[in-house]
Amino acid sequence: MSAAVLDNGPAVLFCPADRPDRYGKALERADAVILDLEDAVLPAAKHDARIAMSTADLDPDRVIVRVNAADSEYFVEDLAAVRRSPFHTVMLAKAESTAQLDAIGGGLSVVALCETARGVMASDAIAAHPAVVALMWGAEDLIASLGGSSSRREDGGYRDVARHARARVLLAAGAFGRHAIDAVHVDIPDLGGLEAECRDGAASGFSATACIHPSQVEVVRRAYRPAEADVESARRLLDAAAGEAGAFRLDGRMVDEPVLRQAREVLRRAGR
Repeated sequence: MSAAVLDNGPAVLFCPADRPDRYGKALERADAVILDLEDAVLPAAKHDARIAMSTADLDPDRVIVRVNAADSEYFVEDLAAVRRSPFHTVMLAKAESTAQLDAIGGGLSVVALCETARGVMASDAIAAHPAVVALMWGAEDLIASLGGSSSRREDGGYRDVARHARARVLLAAGAFGRHAIDAVHVDIPDLGGLEAECRDGAASGFSATACIHPSQVEVVRRAYRPAEADVESARRLLDAAAGEAGAFRLDGRMVDEPVLRQAREVLRRAGR
């Protein structure tokens, strides 16, 4: 299975599948697009949304199709529409078990959206499934599944249970070599808060952050791009390592292979 859709960049933009007039614009603005057959589409519009998605002329390596949950009445028809389309990557909403992933069948790469209590608790088994290329977590559905009313504190930061879920999904993805996508920032005008979360996400190991509005795209890209000072520091560290065997000391700091791997990742994200 291929994760090529997440190799294009860190800004992945949701687009309602029943709005084909927005498909092209969304793909122009973002690194990849999620054509959404789930929450963004009302039940009465799902049939037309499937037709629009399955006949869209878009680069398959930059498109993910979010299908409805495996236990929903829409799942089977969503999958059939995807298989008629040029697209090969699906996002399974409310993923909770490997049995649900098995139900997707072969030939498709899967982004598992762990956004319920069961999904988060099963994220390690989900990440190990051979069809899975990435995991994403979702704060709002998670809190709803717990009977809560808000994923964030009054200061705008995530509540502890949401932070735990975010970390658990990231760890599960990393343990099995999968990409991890950070949750959407639902407060669209709060671009400062989005940027801070993206910088933390990039530093922690997330590959991308999902966007719900085009205004968020450049903020995500900027936050995932290392600062020039960090790039220069990484380059200097790797240059110094070229003349060393094993661990060494640089500017009072112990440098070994994990530190060098972090420096290489900084240069990779910077495109150097």
